[in-house]
Amino acid sequence: MKTSVKATLIAIAVAVVLLIVGIVYAITQRAAAPDPSADGGPQVVRSDSHVLDEGAADAVTVVEFLDFECEACGAFYPVVEELRETYAGDITYVVRYFPLPGHVNSTQAALAAEAAAQQDRFEDMYHRLFETQAQWGENSAETPEVFRGFAEELGLDMAAYDAAIADPATRARVEADMSDGETLGVSSTPSFFIDGEPLVLQEWDDLEQAIEKAVNG
Repeated sequence: MKTSVKATLIAIAVAVVLLIVGIVYAITQRAAAPDPSADGGPQVVRSDSHVLDEGAADAVTVVEFLDFECEACGAFYPVVEELRETYAGDITYVVRYFPLPGHVNSTQAALAAEAAAQQDRFEDMYHRLFETQAQWGENSAETPEVFRGFAEELGLDMAAYDAAIADPATRARVEADMSDGETLGVSSTPSFFIDGEPLVLQEWDDLEQAIEKAVNG
């Protein structure tokens, strides 16, 4: 066999081997890479979701998508607080943001709650926002100074609070909840999920009945 022919065959063989190695490597890398859908898709609860009550290992998970300016959410607030007390230990209660565009201050309230959360004071701000909803809700213009006042009353580090409010990441955190909610079919507030399943509210006691059934079922 002539040297030039032999060299050509060797070159072809090497190219084929390299091609096979490249294909195998690509397949291996694809298999090892994390599946974006595994944690990138919509989720009822995420690792950074705000948990008001952590139940036992077998606790029922109740998730509320809420708008702090929503009157219906305000009406459910005392109901939720009573259920949290009644089923303490039996449920894990999770709150997620869903500020509705028709409420002028809903996003500002959510930002205030998230800024407080960064100082481990989410629940304190959660209570303050609902307890004062009648004072700041349904305004014609945003009133961030009102929520800053709440932060001062709660004794928060105001420099850290102001920095959090100004940080785009804080708004992105609120919007991430909103995005999940929209993909999960949430269109109004409050919207509840019981162990990952949406609850359709038709009667006033539907939430209590659903929780009782899930806990005792």
